[in-house]
Amino acid sequence: MTAHTQTAHAHEEARGRLRDRYLLPADARPASTARGLHHAALVSSDVERTVRFYQELLGFPLVELIENRDYPGSTHFFFDIGHGNLLAFFDFPGLDVGPYLEVFGGLHHIAISMDPDRWGEIRDRLDAAGVEVAEHSEVSLYFPGPDGERLELIADPLGEMYGSQILPADH
Repeated sequence: MTAHTQTAHAHEEARGRLRDRYLLPADARPASTARGLHHAALVSSDVERTVRFYQELLGFPLVELIENRDYPGSTHFFFDIGHGNLLAFFDFPGLDVGPYLEVFGGLHHIAISMDPDRWGEIRDRLDAAGVEVAEHSEVSLYFPGPDGERLELIADPLGEMYGSQILPADH
């Protein structure tokens, strides 16, 4: 057995222990205490470029644009990503904010569910706009946003993951 195979096997064993200890069967899980994701907030280096990307290219309508109450001169703006969920951004003019870095506790990617027909349409728009897209499992598109944020558009319905129902259908 190679070192890589041994490591992969050890990781799978660790996931198995976690599943056995914490992943309850659907009928035994308590209801969540949350109502849903109100918004996730990211940092934008250019408000107009971000609005063009998310509204014009991806089709997420801009629904609010206000001053950030925590930093005068900063803009806080929100896009509708469906089902009452919002994707928000801040800009921080005058601050030396660096490029995206993957760090512990940091953002890896945001996955947004999309109807398969719209998914294909947006894939074509991204391609026409020259955005580098990686397609996986015939339902996932991974690509960078205007500031390097990692995005995934997934053609699976909410509550499903690659064809498996992970939340009850009535959720």
